[in-house]
Amino acid sequence: MSTSVKILALAGSLRAESFNKKLVRIAVKGAEKAGAAVTLVDLRDLPLPIYDGDLEAASGIPENGKKLKRLFIDHAGLMIASPEYNSSVTALLKNTIDWVSRPEPNEAPLAAFTGKVAAIMSASPGALGGLRGLVHLRAILGNIGTLVLPRQLAISRANDAFAADGTLKDPQQQAGIDMLAAELARVVGKLHG
Repeated sequence: MSTSVKILALAGSLRAESFNKKLVRIAVKGAEKAGAAVTLVDLRDLPLPIYDGDLEAASGIPENGKKLKRLFIDHAGLMIASPEYNSSVTALLKNTIDWVSRPEPNEAPLAAFTGKVAAIMSASPGALGGLRGLVHLRAILGNIGTLVLPRQLAISRANDAFAADGTLKDPQQQAGIDMLAAELARVVGKLHG
């Protein structure tokens, strides 16, 4: 596979030691091993105000929203590690999606999402590993034109799941994230390569 397969990777958390930031870094390595070119972005570096239609009408899309939107448009694949907050996605992730989805003049609706392919994953200290939040993320992305891979990964008891070297302690979980990342690279390559 050529590195023309471009994937944007992010975690829906601001916390420096976020389990989902750790998880997405593992997935990045798996996608790169499969031949994809991956851009990992930390949403902490691109802060956005809470989406407000009045703010958008008065000032347009914030500069960081435009930067993120350009990244989404420039990548055919999305790799998202989503924490679960109260059985759903984080406000940070939803707000990012909301701003990036806003149209600009002479742009097709949902240009940053339509036709993209996404792999979703989660890590949580809870027994379900963030699975309930992935249900919501899948629905959001699907409703805005993104093909979400059927396979997903939810790592439970995340506070004890990661080894000191950044890998997952459980070889089956490590193999699962590598398989998900490789599948994303393969599908993006077939559809957009």
